[in-house]
Amino acid sequence: MLDLIGINAVEVRKVQQLSEIDGLIIPGGESTTIVKLLTRFGFIDQLHARVESGMALWGTCAGMIVIARELADAYPTPLNLLDIGVARNYFGRQVDSFEAELDIEGIAGDPVRAVFIRAPVVKDVGDGVKKIATLDNGQAVAVKKDRVMATSFHPELTTDTRLHGLFAQLAREAALEEPTESLNLTRSQALPRSTEEISSTV
Repeated sequence: MLDLIGINAVEVRKVQQLSEIDGLIIPGGESTTIVKLLTRFGFIDQLHARVESGMALWGTCAGMIVIARELADAYPTPLNLLDIGVARNYFGRQVDSFEAELDIEGIAGDPVRAVFIRAPVVKDVGDGVKKIATLDNGQAVAVKKDRVMATSFHPELTTDTRLHGLFAQLAREAALEEPTESLNLTRSQALPRSTEEISSTV
């Protein structure tokens, strides 16, 4: 999706790459596996340091769970990169997936079509965290604080790139504040197909 708006996105597989990027997307998937891999390959401390220094961060679906302060579930232990409390699989199983039209703060024009698959929901937010999108019942499904953003849904499953554009702008701000060696605006990552094929991953 990022290539559609002119962003050179790469997979981040080594912790050293965090110093070369201005924005990171932690995608949907299995939150327990993501946290295990981030821990195993030594990403946690450097990820905290980069976010504190202004790097843009976006967690989508499982990524929202990973970056939260706390979960309603006992496991996994989230990374506390965004001051939100989250409930996993709030809407049910895969068969309970649904779509909704959302008005998102910062996105002009028509509502954004959002795809929810075993999605989490934001139960509470800390100081300074904005609820930028809610369902009709008031449940928060997109939040933002400074350059850290989280969405319950999968924005990559539609052709709408406006939310990606919003994140790219956050990464541009980070690039202007603290230029990286590569000067790329933002980069995304994917989980490995197996732990053997890489030395590190996000």
